[in-house]
Amino acid sequence: MRPSSPAGPSTATRELLARAGEVLRPALALYLDLHAHPEVSGQEARTAERFAGRLEAAGCHVTRGVGGHGVVGVLRNGDGPSVWLRAELDALPVREDTGLPYASGNGAMHACGHDLHLAAAAGAAQLLAGLADRWRGTLVVVGQPAEETLAGAEAMLRDGLYERFGRPGAVLAQHAAPLPAGTVAHTDGRVPMAAAGAVLDVVLHGRGGHAATPHLAVDPVVAAAAVVMRLQAVVARETAPADQVTVTVGTLHAGTAPNVIPDRAELGVGVRASSEASLDRALAAVRRVVRAESAAAGAPRDPEVTVVSRSAALRCDPDATAPVRRAHEQLLGAARVLTWPGSMAAEDFALFGDAGAELHGHRGVPLVYWMLGVTGPEEWRAAAAPGAPPPHPNHSPRFAPHVSGALRPAVAALAAAALDRLTTPAPTPAPAPVPASTSGPAPSAHP
Repeated sequence: MRPSSPAGPSTATRELLARAGEVLRPALALYLDLHAHPEVSGQEARTAERFAGRLEAAGCHVTRGVGGHGVVGVLRNGDGPSVWLRAELDALPVREDTGLPYASGNGAMHACGHDLHLAAAAGAAQLLAGLADRWRGTLVVVGQPAEETLAGAEAMLRDGLYERFGRPGAVLAQHAAPLPAGTVAHTDGRVPMAAAGAVLDVVLHGRGGHAATPHLAVDPVVAAAAVVMRLQAVVARETAPADQVTVTVGTLHAGTAPNVIPDRAELGVGVRASSEASLDRALAAVRRVVRAESAAAGAPRDPEVTVVSRSAALRCDPDATAPVRRAHEQLLGAARVLTWPGSMAAEDFALFGDAGAELHGHRGVPLVYWMLGVTGPEEWRAAAAPGAPPPHPNHSPRFAPHVSGALRPAVAALAAAALDRLTTPAPTPAPAPVPASTSGPAPSAHP
């Protein structure tokens, strides 16, 4: 289906807008339930079952347990292209501090909007099922586990995702962002939507001992502190100013008591870069720094540096993105479709395309990905005041999407993008006119 004109909504878009409200109640119920019961990467059993149940209620044939807790729902509606929608199942190990009545209390939190993504995907599936006379093809809805650890897309693809459910004609996804609720944002094609990224586990070895006799020990805590500080120079002094690289030590664990020097320290390191080449250079620098600081400390053993996961930079297909952007302009109005400048956030969504060709065996699968505004009007206005802090970002314990302003656009944006890729049914031909009768009775078929 293609928009009739960027100036005004097509008939199908008007119908989509009119019917989007019909799916909001179950979509909101799913959102509130998932937000209150988050599950971290690799532990998304309840989340997967709730999502699968909503897809089944929408008429999808659902397969569970793909690549772990992954869920795949398939809605077939005649011959036509296969369009995929992807949403993430996992939450973060963050203690929520929003004060919301439906806030999580289990020590984990949907601090990146994945609960909203799931509710929107389930709502879009239900909406498209109700508009089945407007399209032909196959809709595939994927609930992916372990996005936050950059492991889930690979796990699903290694489990035969494309072999089992067919090659996608396109894969679509959206992500919550601190933009005004009711807006979406696309890239202009010149910058990646998300950065290349890697997660590393680092182990520094020492020689344990008593805090009263540090000269008889090798303190891995001091070595770890030196590593943390030295890694800051990877960006400040080893990266070109025009390049974009971040190196973050997000976890540091060592010791069990203040009067005991431990025998090991463990660091969790996240590296992001705007290109694969920059990521390779940064990873090499991290390894070099870790080895050097370990040697300088007199460690009894070499350190261990393990790349736990890695993802490519996410670059959207410009030819596939352009019509989706037009569909969003028809849906929301051109003023509410923004241009995204790129981000240093990392995503494993790129593996559904050419970056994952070695996993799934296909090249040329178009990827379309956009940002979804979730910041409420009051928070947005407050952030615009001079000296005011910005809206609470993703991964903050106070990240709270303005669900009343964001959920309906989230559902409609996914559905409109899918409709753009699916086939419009051919109009039913009118019955052939009956020839006018000539004088006399019609000839008989028998003599």
